[in-house]
Amino acid sequence: MALTILAMLLAVMVISNLHKPFAHHPGEGFVFFGIRLSGTANMIVAPTFAILLAVYVYGILAMRRFALPLGIFYAAYVIVNMPLFILRYHGTAVMQEHSWAYLVPYPFVAIGVSSGAALLLYRRKADLR
Repeated sequence: MALTILAMLLAVMVISNLHKPFAHHPGEGFVFFGIRLSGTANMIVAPTFAILLAVYVYGILAMRRFALPLGIFYAAYVIVNMPLFILRYHGTAVMQEHSWAYLVPYPFVAIGVSSGAALLLYRRKADLR
């Protein structure tokens, strides 16, 4: 049940990533290794990650073997991406666009969901086909 809930939360990220190239707010862009993308880079990377995450969500729900390495990759990416973003934009207008009510819990949720799904898949790797 927990794995299904985490998969659904990751599915929300799929929708969010698909939306980023079409956002009208300049503060909405895919963050790739700490850098908020815009323009062509955002148009390519955001949908690419959305597709990757959609495949991952399918893999979780269908309990497919390929979901585990995808989950480990994505969890590692999130863990690296968060501090890189904070280091790059600390003290800038980019960080001031978000309230502390968003900035404080977001890393815990993002890391918790991505790492939690990978951990639960690892614990159930015998069930993967």
